[in-house]
Amino acid sequence: MSGIKKDTVMAISEFDYRVLETLVPVNALTLDHLNTLMRHRDVEVICKGQTIFEIGESDNHHIYLLSGEIHLQGEDGQQRVLCATDPCCRFPIAPGHPRRAVAIATADSHIIRFDRDELDGMLAWDQVSRYIMLDIAARRDLDEDADWMLTLLKSNLFYKVPPINIRKIIDKFEAVYFSAGETIIRQGELGHCCYFIKEGAVSVWQSESSSSPSVKVNELHVGRCFGEDALVNHEPRNATLIMESNGVLMRLNKIDFYQLLKSPILDTIELNDCQRLMAEGSIAIDVRTQDEYEYGHCEGAINMPLDLLKLKSRMLDPSQHYIIYCNSGRRSEAAAYLLAEEGFRVSTLKRGFTAYPREQILHCKNGEAAAVMTIHA
Repeated sequence: MSGIKKDTVMAISEFDYRVLETLVPVNALTLDHLNTLMRHRDVEVICKGQTIFEIGESDNHHIYLLSGEIHLQGEDGQQRVLCATDPCCRFPIAPGHPRRAVAIATADSHIIRFDRDELDGMLAWDQVSRYIMLDIAARRDLDEDADWMLTLLKSNLFYKVPPINIRKIIDKFEAVYFSAGETIIRQGELGHCCYFIKEGAVSVWQSESSSSPSVKVNELHVGRCFGEDALVNHEPRNATLIMESNGVLMRLNKIDFYQLLKSPILDTIELNDCQRLMAEGSIAIDVRTQDEYEYGHCEGAINMPLDLLKLKSRMLDPSQHYIIYCNSGRRSEAAAYLLAEEGFRVSTLKRGFTAYPREQILHCKNGEAAAVMTIHA
């Protein structure tokens, strides 16, 4: 295991927060998701001589070098000294799992770790949300609903829902009309739904016990969601909510939420089939960010970042077969689903970019980045 001392940390606020804007693909997150990702996240202080990770470890982290210098030695014996100012340090250090290199600090350094699944999930949510937002903005029939829909897509409420189901979330909400003074939920009751305020205001009342009077503790307005705890647990409601004015609430039932947690089945192919189909004329689409694509991509693939897919899909041929890939499959599955809805013939590459052998990866960045790709992959 690595030799990191967990008590040698510093809050990210003490470090230059702007450094996050240079890290790929962290820099592709919206501010809301970035703040969520950084919650309880610390910068680790690594002393000279400490081991950051060793060959064979699988910690499921992306690790970035923020300051200092480290020595990498790959399992094939290839060696490299990386300084935090090197362009390649905008990307994760040796991100392959299990690790194919040992990393040792050659100077006092700072690193930061991100859970790969959490980061990838947020990226997928962010980028699918932007796709849907463009779609909503272009549809005149949704003018009356655009505001609450866009606010919903910017929230972190449904982070557990697979990005592929984001469009379905909106369809599952139903409008419910309430009059001023009407009680929406009562403290102590078991909940079975959550609400999103489309029109009006809602007051929040709480009592310390069943025998004590309720006291108004808050007031919620358009764009706020409440009662969402009922979707994920069986705890009783912790407050009573009453309409302050006539209004419209969008309601999502627990049973519909659970259905949203299931991903639809898509056409997924293995690397060998992917290469055969490309030789026969199929086209690969890399839906990662431009920075990720330029640092390394599959030969013959074109780059259409997921969040721009709505704009760029007009360049695609409905008679053509496309193979979609990303890093883990989250973004590619969402892209494939959205494109299939538009009538395109698509498949996704199983295990995504990680399925490709290192020797088949192409690079658009400068030679410095390409030179360390074999240790980084």
